[in-house]
Amino acid sequence: MLREISMEELRINPFDILGGRWMLLTAGDFDSGKFNSMTVGWGAFGTMWARPLAMIVVRPTRHTFDFTEEYDSFTLCSFPDANKEALKYMGAVSGRDEDKVAGSGLTPVKSRAVAAPSYAEAELVVECKKNYGDTMKPEGFMAPYIAKMYNNDYHKIYFGEVVSVRVTESYI
Repeated sequence: MLREISMEELRINPFDILGGRWMLLTAGDFDSGKFNSMTVGWGAFGTMWARPLAMIVVRPTRHTFDFTEEYDSFTLCSFPDANKEALKYMGAVSGRDEDKVAGSGLTPVKSRAVAAPSYAEAELVVECKKNYGDTMKPEGFMAPYIAKMYNNDYHKIYFGEVVSVRVTESYI
């Protein structure tokens, strides 16, 4: 059972939750049924402009990009290890080509504070309202290895103010 907590109560290792365990990014609108999700392993949690935030990056070639551009909110969900195959599937299949939510076996549900859906199976749900976005520029890369990760398909960076966090007891 998920319960709402403040960001200050949340206990996560951001390097593990994004880089190791992955999260599911979802943008769009639950009520209209227009949304898409993708597995993410890059991002950050922190404070900016005196607000708690989540920073996500999405390449323009991803189907989720259009939803992230059009809608003003997104969610980030973390799942138990039992859902690892579903997360692999959600990261490998495009929503342009098939109904990947149905194929994943995950259950989208209405979020509490934003239009973007979250997932019933999640053990951590972070709901965010977008407050900044900009495309990465190669002239800003200060380390040579960064440019090698791109083929002129630079991520757009979004900051989202965290407006709701729901967790299982293991995250408190």
